[in-house]
Amino acid sequence: MSQLEYMAVFLDESSEHLQVMNDGLLALEQAPGDLSIIAEIFRSAHTLKGMAATMGFEEMASLTHILENVLDDIRNGKEKVTTELIDVLFEAVEKLEEITTHIREDGAGVIQATNVIQKLESLGEREQKEVSKGQDFLKAPFDSYEQSMIEQALRQGLSVYTIEVRLDSTTVLKGARVFMVFQALGEVGEVFKATPSVELLEEEKFDDTFVVTVVTQVSKEGIEKELRSISEVDHVALEPVEIASLALARQPEIPVAEPKVNQGRSKKEQAKTIRVSVKKLDQLLNVFEELVIDRGRLELLANEREDEDLSGAAQRIARVTGHLQELMLSMRMLPLEKVFSRFPRMVRQVSKELNKQIRLEIQGERTELDRSIMDEIGDPLLHLLRNSIDHGIERPAARTAAGKPAEGTISLHAFYSGNAVVIEIADDGAGINRDKVVQKAMQSELITAEEAGLLSDNDVYQLLFEPGFSTADEVTDLSGRGVGLDVVKSTFTALGGSIEVFSSKGEGSRFSIELPLMLSIIEAMLVQVSMEVYAIPIASIVETALIEEEKVYVVNNTRVIEYRNRMVPLLSLRELFDVPGEVAESSVHSVVVVYRGERLVALTVDEFIGQKEIVLKSLGRLLEDVFALSGATILGNGDAALVIDPNAFFKS
Repeated sequence: MSQLEYMAVFLDESSEHLQVMNDGLLALEQAPGDLSIIAEIFRSAHTLKGMAATMGFEEMASLTHILENVLDDIRNGKEKVTTELIDVLFEAVEKLEEITTHIREDGAGVIQATNVIQKLESLGEREQKEVSKGQDFLKAPFDSYEQSMIEQALRQGLSVYTIEVRLDSTTVLKGARVFMVFQALGEVGEVFKATPSVELLEEEKFDDTFVVTVVTQVSKEGIEKELRSISEVDHVALEPVEIASLALARQPEIPVAEPKVNQGRSKKEQAKTIRVSVKKLDQLLNVFEELVIDRGRLELLANEREDEDLSGAAQRIARVTGHLQELMLSMRMLPLEKVFSRFPRMVRQVSKELNKQIRLEIQGERTELDRSIMDEIGDPLLHLLRNSIDHGIERPAARTAAGKPAEGTISLHAFYSGNAVVIEIADDGAGINRDKVVQKAMQSELITAEEAGLLSDNDVYQLLFEPGFSTADEVTDLSGRGVGLDVVKSTFTALGGSIEVFSSKGEGSRFSIELPLMLSIIEAMLVQVSMEVYAIPIASIVETALIEEEKVYVVNNTRVIEYRNRMVPLLSLRELFDVPGEVAESSVHSVVVVYRGERLVALTVDEFIGQKEIVLKSLGRLLEDVFALSGATILGNGDAALVIDPNAFFKS
């Protein structure tokens, strides 16, 4: 494996362990006495330390080592879990994330972590003052890695002892005596654990007593005699470690639910996984896109020639590529948990900064999206959450005065909706002040006073997404709902998605984002306007219908139709895209009804061609701002068809 491949594995696994530590600290704050949580965090820190040391990232290895010592103290009952301690541990994890990011971007982890290390060491120093106050060193538990080493040694016929050594209280050079103890033990066996850590012992950051665990072939009496011969060693106590006692001391494990697809499989089968680079998956997708285009060409030829053998082959290829697409999709799909998991710590931190009490509820984190979409939505969602914290949720006193619980709630919910995924961010805060939004919009000359009186609630909330628009009275690091929302909306729109806002004054707000499952291969309805062919994404279509001219009405100079007891605007694709050609007179209109959220628009076309799976291609920079077009596709006959962006019809 090359150095670059080792680095990729290191970065992937580091991110996973850091996320485990982050999630564990959040859980530990809610359940300070749960040893299984501490054990899980400790294991990740221990593994990360070894990985960093192997790769030569000394600052990262040092930080994780000291972090591991503090976690070990918590596990052994020598350090209590407090808000102050959790804050320091979060700061350490955040610094490790910063180092990991620096490694990913620059290939080096040279970021100073001195401040965090000092804070962690101060915890260790505080703990050392309690070392000699009756703590039973000989009953300290071992982590899973240490347990496996001990069990292996015992099965090989070796002995394992936990040894408590106490130096004379008048000892001056304690570090030198510790060195002599370790040297003596090294001659009779192998030392693999020390409490306090070797670094603290060398720096004399302990009182008089320390404990070591050693694997040896020498008898208990022989070890005791060897240690007692060292000057200024005042007391030595040995206790053998046995498999039976080891089982009693074993730390409880956090149960991990197996995915449903793995239930019933053997451990051997479950272990058969490999890491594949995203670049290779992208290349595979590009090849598959070409296959989809050629499949369409083959189906068209089969229909034109009316050849049964060719039609049969085309159908078989269609089935095979269908299965292949399902596999491609599953390989590229990732659970939203990958994005959502970064938010609880942010909510905790920001709510503390603002002196607010906020609970974040997450649902649907196992909902999956294509990785290319997942990579883009993290920051926009983070921005929406920060706005909910800052200007959505009121301060405890204001909530109590309004008859609400002092603690506010923000919910982050994801779920499937047809061929799309919906992500909703809702809060039970003060809601959006409609009058203030309208007033700010008039001051910014976005609307006139006359237009303000005609705006629906949805129209008003859409003003929040205008560039530079804000309802905040003063700009802060977490400024008001409008700052940056234009970027948020443009990001979701560029991904083929949309965003809707719902709010009730005094009760809260809800931002609803709809995103496609996959960007490049979509189901579409092909329609014809004059000699042009257009593709409309099936995910945006409610229904296709034939509407008689007599059922078309004009309201406020706008053509509308009655659809399911609602008046829906009727737009002509021929007029919108200025398509040349003669207009055939007809008493019946072919209509495609599209939607975004709860809003509907009907589009008139000349003819329905049919439903087709298409490969969406970019129009390039020169054409990226063309109205209501999101891309193009290649049809089976080799012609190009433009892909319509239905969201554009709801902006006006």
